[in-house]
Amino acid sequence: MTTRFPPTRDAALDRLARFVPRAGRDYAARRNFDLGPGQHLHVSCLSPWLRHRALTEEEVLRAVLARHTPVQAEKFIQEVFWRTYWKGWMEQRPDSWVQYRAGLNRARDRIATEDGLRARWASACQGTTGIDAFDAWARELVQTGYLHNHARMWFASIWIFTLRLPWELGADFFLRHLLDGDPASNTLGWRWVAGLQTRGKHYLARADNIVTYTGGRFHPRGLVAEAAPLEGPPPPSPAPLPSATRLPSGRVGLLLTEEDLSPGWLIEAGIRPVTMAALLSHARRSPLAVSAGVTEFTRALAADALARICDDGPIHETPEAIADWAAEHDLAVVATAHAPTGPAAEALATLEAALADRAIALTRHPRPYDLRAWPHATRGFFRFRQHIPDLLAAIGAGKATANATGAPAP
Repeated sequence: MTTRFPPTRDAALDRLARFVPRAGRDYAARRNFDLGPGQHLHVSCLSPWLRHRALTEEEVLRAVLARHTPVQAEKFIQEVFWRTYWKGWMEQRPDSWVQYRAGLNRARDRIATEDGLRARWASACQGTTGIDAFDAWARELVQTGYLHNHARMWFASIWIFTLRLPWELGADFFLRHLLDGDPASNTLGWRWVAGLQTRGKHYLARADNIVTYTGGRFHPRGLVAEAAPLEGPPPPSPAPLPSATRLPSGRVGLLLTEEDLSPGWLIEAGIRPVTMAALLSHARRSPLAVSAGVTEFTRALAADALARICDDGPIHETPEAIADWAAEHDLAVVATAHAPTGPAAEALATLEAALADRAIALTRHPRPYDLRAWPHATRGFFRFRQHIPDLLAAIGAGKATANATGAPAP
């Protein structure tokens, strides 16, 4: 798995450099084709690094627009901003994560008591349903930690509407195995396929579409031709977004989380840490065991980030261990990049209480990129996209048109 996605920033930069020439017309024309493991040549495959911000959205957008015009790269630009939009939407509605976790717990209770459901769930996870495309994707996900975006949509649709499995179990399956498993993109993408995110609008996988866009590799049988969107509660009420936080001084420790492994921006902004560490929360992505591939990739990527900045630094997986680290170094403040809604944010909330017991403060610092973009994620993406030209201009990446009609991938 690490051979496909080496867990270093240098590997991410190399992948970006190799993709940039194809980010324009080639991407626009061929991005929907899933040609199989090792053949994802028409998409960037940057998401495992982007998800952890070992490579940032700003870097990717600047690199692409240094080579292509905004019109040529429009489809790819909007794919990057889907990630930003999902994070901003969930950050304003953190209860959507709470609702997902509650639904997952209910689904796990059903698995414990309903033999038929448990058998169908196990078959889906093992890739033994008899639906050729679905089974191949289940195995590819487990073996490689990655799936093509189009395959994720097909997979989620078959899981929900053909196999009639709770969507939360599918979202959990993805989070346990995807190297780029992101709380916002994953949760809201599954909700979109199910018809819960955009009320009344769902996504049905069609056999002929799968045949076409997999180059005839698959001919799935038994897919439902018609199904109603799932019913569920309305989206939660909006909550306030984070705001810029004053940079601390004195004995400050810089803490990395899996949400932002490019901490140089905080140092450039003026933080002068006396020590650094990382707090990883990947095990919190699921109440079930997270794959070894996710664990190894995330930990190695964090070690690479620490090595780039300070040569060494501990990596811990419990807030209590980080609190002990802060006390040992006689820190007054632990500063960290703001972690969006999800496991890392939950771990930081626990850490804040543990640090307070030691009279140590915790400060969270949102990136300016997020502060500019997230307030526009109030409704659908197609309203958000109107702000893409200004968001690009703010990072020095030029003006772009924003009129995509594509749908998000889960």
